[in-house]
Amino acid sequence: MRSIVFALVLLSVGCAKQKPNDDAVTQKVAKKPNIIYILADDLGYGDLSSYGQVKFQTPHIDQLAAGGMMFTQHYSGAPVCAPARSSLLTGLHTGHTPIRGNKQIEPEGQYPLPDSAYTLTEMMKKAGYVTGAFGKWGLGFIDSEGDPNNQGIDTFYGYNCQRLAHNYYPEYVWSNQEKIVLTGNAEGGIGDYAPAIIHEKALEFLEQNKDTTFFLFYPLTLPHAELAVEEAYTEKFRDKLLPEKNYKGVDDGPNFRKGPYGSQKESHAVFAGMVIRLDDIVGEIVKKVNDLGLSNETIIIFTSDNGPHVEGGADPDYFNSNGGLRGYKRDVYEGGIRVPMIVYWPEHVAPKTTTDHVSAFWDVMPTLAELIDNKEQLHTDGISFLPTVLGKKDQQQEHKFLYWEFHEQKGRLALRQGDWKLVQYNVNAAKVGEFELYNLKTDPQEKNNVIDQQPDLSKQMIALMKEQHVPSPVFKF
Repeated sequence: MRSIVFALVLLSVGCAKQKPNDDAVTQKVAKKPNIIYILADDLGYGDLSSYGQVKFQTPHIDQLAAGGMMFTQHYSGAPVCAPARSSLLTGLHTGHTPIRGNKQIEPEGQYPLPDSAYTLTEMMKKAGYVTGAFGKWGLGFIDSEGDPNNQGIDTFYGYNCQRLAHNYYPEYVWSNQEKIVLTGNAEGGIGDYAPAIIHEKALEFLEQNKDTTFFLFYPLTLPHAELAVEEAYTEKFRDKLLPEKNYKGVDDGPNFRKGPYGSQKESHAVFAGMVIRLDDIVGEIVKKVNDLGLSNETIIIFTSDNGPHVEGGADPDYFNSNGGLRGYKRDVYEGGIRVPMIVYWPEHVAPKTTTDHVSAFWDVMPTLAELIDNKEQLHTDGISFLPTVLGKKDQQQEHKFLYWEFHEQKGRLALRQGDWKLVQYNVNAAKVGEFELYNLKTDPQEKNNVIDQQPDLSKQMIALMKEQHVPSPVFKF
């Protein structure tokens, strides 16, 4: 019954269908390219040196940026994990996508994507791509409708449950439907660092499919709390990022490694080490692609699922992780939803280019559809940004607006229209929060609420915001 309801919800969405591909844009792509989409976890807009980080350097990702295109106004689908991924995979914003919050299912996993949802990974598989997902899923437990193997993924390896993905030395991970016990982590051990194991499987996927056309979805857990990384990475920054921050977490008992974060006495050094670990992983992915002779026929997209987190000992203010923007993870202010994005594709994407094109997660599905010359009529809130990527800015459509919902912490809403940003907090509170209006062109930090100065615009944007929410039987305001 839920699947039927979801299907009706999706059919009722008044979204524009994908327009036919423009031959002038797509003629440059003679062969369907391999696609690698790397999704960092809670990496803030300012956590890369190419985006302004000064406490440490991220040379491999910076090299990716130097060889391709940096987006300065790209947005996540949501300020938390599951709905952001749902938006990415369905091409729908959080007023329409099926998963709109981090709703847990006991004993393990999150509320599943329904069969009625047509996902990016299903589209790629249907187009003949070999599909793999490595890292954190969080969109449906094993054998549910949302199981990655039921959503177009041929090979999955990693954490199914995003709650258990809080911990970097878990008891087990999943290989499709097989539970892989990590014996080095038994009885509280730290012998098997999960990101390292998952990364080796991702590299194996590339090696095994070098003679096919592949889509690698790589939703890493780094640098999400807890704060934990191999000693060699901590050592790089020990005593260099003072004063240190000491975090007391859960190190034993029934909840140990069941979601709560472990203690960390060197929060700054470890966080920097985690981002460098992420940077090294990206570098190794690029090297593997180059070693396989696939660099010119492989497009790599790097981004993050939302803004920087503040839990588990993390200290985003110390690192300026949100790049001076207001807010953090769970906020619908810019710091919670604006994320870095880099597109790298030698001989197709011009190096050392930057774009201020406004885009969001729900644009990825129509972009990849155009890239692979998929003629399906997609039900999407997205607009392909392929013209921008290929240097065809004059052919680039622009969004009329972007919209976000956040269903926890009494509910939060945001809508961007041009340079204007409408925000409302405490949507579900007994006393509903007031609307706020900001001009992002003159006030990107969202410091000056000018709603009283723009009554007509505010009224129009409030009406538009209300139109975007299609009721969900599961995630309710």
